[in-house]
Amino acid sequence: MSNLVQPFLEVSAVDLILGKRLLLEKVNLTVRPGEILTVIGPNGAGKTTLLRVALGLQKPTSGTVKQRPGLTVGYMPQRLHLDPTFPLTVKRFLALACNNDQIKILSLLTEVGAAHVIDSAVETLSGGELQRVLLARALVREPDLLVLDEPVQGVDVHGQVELYQLISRLRDQRGCAVLMVSHDLHLVMAATDQVLCLNRHICCSGTPDSVTNDPAFIELFGSAAVQSMAVYVHDKDHHHDHCSTCGRRPAND
Repeated sequence: MSNLVQPFLEVSAVDLILGKRLLLEKVNLTVRPGEILTVIGPNGAGKTTLLRVALGLQKPTSGTVKQRPGLTVGYMPQRLHLDPTFPLTVKRFLALACNNDQIKILSLLTEVGAAHVIDSAVETLSGGELQRVLLARALVREPDLLVLDEPVQGVDVHGQVELYQLISRLRDQRGCAVLMVSHDLHLVMAATDQVLCLNRHICCSGTPDSVTNDPAFIELFGSAAVQSMAVYVHDKDHHHDHCSTCGRRPAND
């Protein structure tokens, strides 16, 4: 992709200090139209914090965050906090976000493969069903940029493969860009164009195959984990039909 295309999002030389803790140090991040960029890193690396800074939810101590004028963002949080005693159906949950447009609700759920749960209570959904419903909610505003924080959390390996493939299809069909956080070193490499390895600072970045061969990546995650990975190299059509077997994974951010 040409570097002349104006990025959707640019984070430049960002530091974040809260109290006496240095959470981010000289972090740079660029998301271009049509691109899937995944931020990976160990527990406490600052992955979710970086998303908050990029979305303007947390002001950096120094550095700049620029969004393309008029950019529409759809955000999928890492966790959904609902009162389990409060009955809320999927239809009602999405109606709150799209002015009770019943046709749109059904269309979005169909698009993410979750139309069958439209009348189900949110608290009864499986992990994969809940993630699809949250993804549908992130699509309500027809976003240019999807920001996904651990989009396959709480989902089994087969479900993770399907969700990553769904995210890739949404990017292809909608022409949006995707910025996501993941702690999975195996499956996510088959579902991204660019990888940014974070441990408060940028350890390395680039294509999946280049990152997994970077000494900084190997030092951070260990040679055993790297050797067990079969990195999928994208073809020009961005098909994501094959992925590696899930193995040991670092903890959540």
